Amino acid sequence: MRPILMKGHERPLTFLKYNREGDLLFSCAKDHNPTVWFADNGERLGTYRGHNGAVWCCDVSRDSMQLITASADQSVKLWNVQTGAQLYTFSFNSPARSVDFSVGDKLAVITTDPFMGVTSAINVKRIADDPSQQSGESVLTITGPAGRINRAVWGPLNRTIISAGEDCVVRIWDSETGKLLKESEPEVGHKKPISSLTKSADGSHFLTGSLDKSAKLWDSRTLTLIKNYTTERPVNAVTMSPLLDHVVLGGGQDASSVTTTDHRAGKFEAKFYDKILQEEIGGVKGHFGPINALAFNPDGKSFSSGGEDGYVRLHHFDPDYFNIKI
Repeated sequence: MRPILMKGHERPLTFLKYNREGDLLFSCAKDHNPTVWFADNGERLGTYRGHNGAVWCCDVSRDSMQLITASADQSVKLWNVQTGAQLYTFSFNSPARSVDFSVGDKLAVITTDPFMGVTSAINVKRIADDPSQQSGESVLTITGPAGRINRAVWGPLNRTIISAGEDCVVRIWDSETGKLLKESEPEVGHKKPISSLTKSADGSHFLTGSLDKSAKLWDSRTLTLIKNYTTERPVNAVTMSPLLDHVVLGGGQDASSVTTTDHRAGKFEAKFYDKILQEEIGGVKGHFGPINALAFNPDGKSFSSGGEDGYVRLHHFDPDYFNIKI
């Protein structure tokens, strides 16, 4: 399995996202320019220029027509995927951290950071069919969680919003009223800030990764803890296979403490775990810095990782990957 090295970012990667067909890969980094690549050969298609700060997160509509990006420049932008044109800019009073389109792409949930006395918030925006009719009004604004909310995604049928962040708690909110429905118990929840959250292909369960060196699998409706995966390093990114029962964790030390540890080349690896048995089944080495982003192709036959080293590594699995037995 020789990875395809995709060099296009000058700063650390922050987020990776495939479109629904799995033929395009969108990458976000701290260099202000979200980039789109062909997902089969890693060829760069183009960049979306217009942000003025690190881009933390992105999402692409179901028809691959619109891209939405959240940036530290206190804005969230809508783009035309094909032409790279900016369609609309949502402005906030603090850096935007995460974005997620609802099922049907009519709504987007956006989280903003605490900043200069402003608390962190979860905002729901209505996405117009015609970009010229787009308005910046929030349908719903939720505040409450302390610290940064690193990720918020839509729950089943868009009825709920699932959020997680620096206060180590996973919360489920009613997406109509903004009422808090459930939150994870301190006994079963993470002990340190939650860095990442990703849903399964069918949305029935989701995975959280945390700096407490573990990842946890939760039920999307009941917030029951299903599984727990422990590793040796803080987890910065998580993803799961849509095809097999595999969970992938990526991480490494914080960028600032990397230099104090051994510098063997490419020691930072994406670790594969059996989703059911919670056992490690392998790892993919290669990055020269912590892994900040992971994404599985919707067909389950390839995955990509983005690192602090500014590279995206695209891995197409060998046939024997599909026959791993424990």
